[in-house]
Amino acid sequence: MNMLLSFIWVALTGQMYFTNFLFGFILGFFILWVMNRGAADRRYFTRIPNAIYFAFYFLYQMLNSNLQVAFDVITPRYFFTPGVIAYKMTAKTPLEINLLSTALSLTPGTMVLDISEDNTILYLHVMYLKDKREFTQQIQNGLERKLLELLR
Repeated sequence: MNMLLSFIWVALTGQMYFTNFLFGFILGFFILWVMNRGAADRRYFTRIPNAIYFAFYFLYQMLNSNLQVAFDVITPRYFFTPGVIAYKMTAKTPLEINLLSTALSLTPGTMVLDISEDNTILYLHVMYLKDKREFTQQIQNGLERKLLELLR
């Protein structure tokens, strides 16, 4: 419905620009939000802000990891402390597991080695593993929680 409102906005203004379409999308989102304030199902209105928040969170994590790896490559002394951990996931569906493992593999310094037969444990190689418990808490409370909020 929001895409339809965006196209209607573009047709009414007569200007086929990305910024005009984006403005129409935001305007349509606001109109739909106002019209559905009392509705019980409000997932659409939380999913888009969650998707934007997840994208910025993931980009921040990726940038931070890239800088850490780049600093380690540039300096003559190595700071990495590699390790392998078994991470117990709360993700259940194949889509959730796939997206979580892909997001973890895209982050420099971490690599998914294997997934257990029952799809509950993810085996990770971590370049900068100082404390296993702290690292698993960081994934559980950060990346996985935000991803599952977006998908569920």
